[in-house]
Amino acid sequence: MLNKFRNFLIESANIMFDDSKNDIRSLPKTVRLQILIVLSFVWSTVFSLYVFSLTSFIWGWAGVVMAHVGLIFAVYITFKFFHKAKKESQSVFKTGDYNPAKIFVVFFMIFFIFIFSKGIEVLTKTNSYSIKYDGPVKSTLQRIKDFVN
Repeated sequence: MLNKFRNFLIESANIMFDDSKNDIRSLPKTVRLQILIVLSFVWSTVFSLYVFSLTSFIWGWAGVVMAHVGLIFAVYITFKFFHKAKKESQSVFKTGDYNPAKIFVVFFMIFFIFIFSKGIEVLTKTNSYSIKYDGPVKSTLQRIKDFVN
């Protein structure tokens, strides 16, 4: 069961990132990455319109978009590193070649795990105000009548 799920994830990622299996393989890599980012904007907007209220929409949308873009870059860079490692098959710790891109990927993944955790915290947070508010004492019609008279 776990192997089937693992194979499904590998095949899904290969469809998106493997040059020989991708349906848009004739396009340059930068255009393919751009298409993924545009799709992330579209689906982030749809999700944000559905989940967030009007007052918190822009913050929720920005968080979701940043998370999607970061996830796309992290997965893309990760797959490139794994394909490169498969070809070269040398450990970074043996060669001592600490590439800034590798350090950036680790930082990026930690940062976006933090962003996702904050997004989940915002979505599950209840009202934390200490003063209880039961609504106005008078109804709207009563306030209008008092104002007019």
